[in-house]
Amino acid sequence: MQSRSIPQRPRIREPLPLEQKTVKSAGRVLEILEYFDDVQQPATVMEVADTLGYPQSSTSALLRSLVSLGYLDYDRFKRTYVTSHRVALLGSWVNSDFISEGSVISLMKELSELTGDTIILAMRNGYYMQYIHVIQATSAARLHVTLGTTRPLAASGTGFAMLSTLSDHEIRRIVMRVNADADEGKPHIKLAEVMQHVEHARGARYAFSCDMVTRGGGMIAAPLPGPQGSPALVVGIGGISEVMRAREAELAGIVIGCIGARLGKREPNEVAVDEAIGDPMLQAILRSRRMASMS
Repeated sequence: MQSRSIPQRPRIREPLPLEQKTVKSAGRVLEILEYFDDVQQPATVMEVADTLGYPQSSTSALLRSLVSLGYLDYDRFKRTYVTSHRVALLGSWVNSDFISEGSVISLMKELSELTGDTIILAMRNGYYMQYIHVIQATSAARLHVTLGTTRPLAASGTGFAMLSTLSDHEIRRIVMRVNADADEGKPHIKLAEVMQHVEHARGARYAFSCDMVTRGGGMIAAPLPGPQGSPALVVGIGGISEVMRAREAELAGIVIGCIGARLGKREPNEVAVDEAIGDPMLQAILRSRRMASMS
């Protein structure tokens, strides 16, 4: 097995003045994020602690905290940590013109313009989905979503979209773990019901849920294609339940069409997607953008 080469930083740690000791942990969090920006690859607790000169126990605690907050991803098989997509979006408002050039953010802005609904970007964080970027709705009937919100991986629209990218064996393992960790008296998640949502998402290329987590709220979500080995992302359109039910085919067509135009190639069954949108103007807009992306 080929060993990984981890760039080493100088292990210089001068004693902190008394007035700065209360913020030592904050400084360590930032240095950990800078460490990953420097090495640009996953690292173990020992590698981080050794390079930065921290005690292994406190380093492990900080890394676990950053995972729970969604700023690091943890590979439990390799026992390595790496920065998440949420870190990449930090400070995007400072230089929005630059960030807007990214295909995912551009996709979200396009969905916002076409629908007027709330657009979210979500990633997996353990057994939850976490909203790491949100464009709030501009329509009158709007659903406000808070950045950083989490939803159950096995019981939400974004979660079903994410599960649709995994194997049946992995989904079964997740449901068993979630049920095992559930609070006493809380109803267990039924694998058969989860698989119904997953099979729909696999066939239709989007997941749809209403009143599942937020009463009166609905979500149409689809997984995004990404580089091999990169943590998967899900984009979603959120809105009022009754509106989402009435517009399901239209909104699903828009999100699938925009993903195909921005991040993938047009597939034969996208003709059916265009027809599902219903609005000739929206169909024309999506077709023109697909043509532009292929040129």
